[in-house]
Amino acid sequence: MTEINAHLPGKLGNPDAVLATDSRTDPRYAAVADQVGELAPGVPTVGTDASHAECLAYCAAFEAAAGRANPELLANLPVVDSVTSSTEVIPGVDGNEIRLFIHTPKQSSGAIPGIVHFHGGAMVLMSATDPSPVRWRDSLAEMGMLVVGVEFRNGGGRLGDCPFPAGLNDCASAVRWTYENRESLGVSSIVLNGESGGGNLSLATALKANREGWGHQINGVYAMCPYISGLYANPPGSLLSLRENDGYMLNGPMMAALARVYDPGGDNGTNPLAWPYHAQRGDLEGLPPHVISVNELDPLRDEGLAYFRKLLAAGVPAVGRTVHGTPHAGDQSLPDILPEAYHDSLRAIYGFASSLSGQ
Repeated sequence: MTEINAHLPGKLGNPDAVLATDSRTDPRYAAVADQVGELAPGVPTVGTDASHAECLAYCAAFEAAAGRANPELLANLPVVDSVTSSTEVIPGVDGNEIRLFIHTPKQSSGAIPGIVHFHGGAMVLMSATDPSPVRWRDSLAEMGMLVVGVEFRNGGGRLGDCPFPAGLNDCASAVRWTYENRESLGVSSIVLNGESGGGNLSLATALKANREGWGHQINGVYAMCPYISGLYANPPGSLLSLRENDGYMLNGPMMAALARVYDPGGDNGTNPLAWPYHAQRGDLEGLPPHVISVNELDPLRDEGLAYFRKLLAAGVPAVGRTVHGTPHAGDQSLPDILPEAYHDSLRAIYGFASSLSGQ
């Protein structure tokens, strides 16, 4: 290793680097990284040449392992007395039912910002009823926003097997329902928010709306650590973070396997509705204001920042935000370990949503 290479960050400078000992890692996370850093304990990653069936099996095992702690976590969620929750079931465009979880602050005066939230899980696993998205919706509502959480169909797992574009269609249906019911809901603006796979769906839903002529129904997009390139089996040199932070909570083979579950035939590899990273200027022009928030120690960092730069080049009002010292979704999913980052992101979303007026 040359002296210059040794000074490069993460695995660019040291192939044996790990998140827990990276000098950039927030020490509070580093202290517990061994306990919380493995998303699917005991589940071996399949190779990048795995078949669709093998990837589906991996997805199911991943979801099951990641969800083992959910009952205890749900039982220990903070009680939020200032928020009420309700459930709505709406029809989807494919003849399916979509369950929406609506969190409303008890004390509000006049119309308030509205958030439509899409949970993470690479568009192929996890649920809006999992502890992290439930707590996130409560926290957003506690800030003074009405939040609609969407239980969209997944590419795999217990809410699958429904590959692209099933989940995207459900997200679009949920946004359109929110817009049609904005007066009864009492919202002044509609902002799409999601982390990881939910970040993908936030961006893709806005692109779909723009393409189909209903983009005016969306006032803004706040995408967090978006999983949007699909280029995980053979990362391009332009997305250095996929190599720099590989294995920091996420790794290339894991993400490639989940990508194959979302698009089994690989026919949508450059379709921006499946992988927004590939959007061109014509796809982006006319979009509403965006915030692209990424995590410094996330393999996905650079694809999010690349999308932010594309937005600017297309004349879209956009802000790029990097949360330093944090791994993938660390500012959204680790409220008890990184409380300052968690609450700063909540305030940022509230400020962004409050700045946008409804149409």
